[in-house]
Amino acid sequence: MENHTTVYEFVLAGFSDSSKMQIPLFIFFLAIYVSTLIANLGMILLIKIDPQLHTPMYFFLSNLSFVDFCYSSVVTPKMLTGFFMKRKTISLTHCAVQMWFFVFFLAAECFLLAAMAYDRYIAISNPLLYTAIMSQKVCSQLVTLPYLIGLLNATTHTALYFQLTFCKNNIINHFFCDIPAVIALSCSDTRLHKRLLFALSCSFGIVNIAIIIVSYLYILTAILRIHSSAGRQKAFSTCSTHLTVVTIFYGTLFFMYVRPSSISSTQEDKVVSMLYTVMIPMLNPLIYSLRNKEVKNAMRRVLRGKSLL
Repeated sequence: MENHTTVYEFVLAGFSDSSKMQIPLFIFFLAIYVSTLIANLGMILLIKIDPQLHTPMYFFLSNLSFVDFCYSSVVTPKMLTGFFMKRKTISLTHCAVQMWFFVFFLAAECFLLAAMAYDRYIAISNPLLYTAIMSQKVCSQLVTLPYLIGLLNATTHTALYFQLTFCKNNIINHFFCDIPAVIALSCSDTRLHKRLLFALSCSFGIVNIAIIIVSYLYILTAILRIHSSAGRQKAFSTCSTHLTVVTIFYGTLFFMYVRPSSISSTQEDKVVSMLYTVMIPMLNPLIYSLRNKEVKNAMRRVLRGKSLL
């Protein structure tokens, strides 16, 4: 056997080694995280207490807010505590737990956005039969499937993680246990892990993008059949918010994982990762609340104490 030191913990490099930047970065990310908690939990509560929001669309939205809240909470608290630690250590077990939950909720969000695209397709193309087609049973099935896929995906990657051996270098040049960053430290043969990561990422991405593109092609066809401009505008407004969220989320992920490695840098990867792990969970409920009249009206009713019980 080779003479090497077995690794029992990792060190997260974080964003910056400069001591002057620790407090400003902590305040910045703390403000974002608090906003994320308030926005997502507030959205869930608003949908729950306002009967006018008890529709399939807002059922999916409440689940999206739950997923955003969860996967932001998997990463951000550990990152915040790291700003006050000289050595930002994380045990191998804790790293595996963080990886499992992050992959679980990230995969769930990808498929949940695809389910929401299908929901918008039904709402636009079959408005009269919308509530009949998108019954409570169908909605529950469409929400359960993303969680099951996330469970399978996270368990697969975490099981392979425990088969890796780590020695010598234990510094993860990132602010959380992202799979590519952790695999890069292993002194084991990681070809299977890299191939599986690539295969699952591509297959999930292709399936989700295909569902979203096909749904919006049918939506566009249905909108063009509407004769009145007011009707077209109303139909488009019901799905424009979801399209905005999908564009931001998938645009960030594609920029992160589809770029050639030759033109990427570690610092760029950290910034892009920060966008979809910290910023997007805060932006999603804000986009839905600022661009959605029903949500804004519900907020006014609640603030005025006129929400129906």
